[in-house]
Amino acid sequence: MIWKPHVTVAAIVEQENRFLFVEEEALGQIVINQPAGHLEEGEDLVDAVIRETQEETAWDFEPTAVVGIYLWQHPEELMTFLRVSFTGNCSQHNPDQLLDTGIIQALWLSRDELISQNKRLRSPLVLECVDDYLAGTRYPLTILKSLLPQNQ
Repeated sequence: MIWKPHVTVAAIVEQENRFLFVEEEALGQIVINQPAGHLEEGEDLVDAVIRETQEETAWDFEPTAVVGIYLWQHPEELMTFLRVSFTGNCSQHNPDQLLDTGIIQALWLSRDELISQNKRLRSPLVLECVDDYLAGTRYPLTILKSLLPQNQ
């Protein structure tokens, strides 16, 4: 059997010194995470983060840059995740949309409010991504190359 990490994407969105998060149920706990999820077959990374943000928050997301690429292993589940985090802007919100399975609600929290919820963070990646964003880390979207059939 070949080992493979779970490839995920996450959106880092800031408006008025608050960041967009989701409160969700994961592994039997209520946790806080960025809008994030798994890359699906045939999908490129940019399309994945747009889709995941919309499904989990009902906000339309337009990525503008990559904040980072992170490799993390869950200490108990022994699953490894490769996360590509994006920053960008949210425009349209559809408050009547049902959110993705497991998502309780979308939240806008400051970094200080996030720190006060530290024990509820889904992983250390949540705060790491915010801090990298606040440090000004940005890479152009052109760093990502997709050679999938529909993108050639």
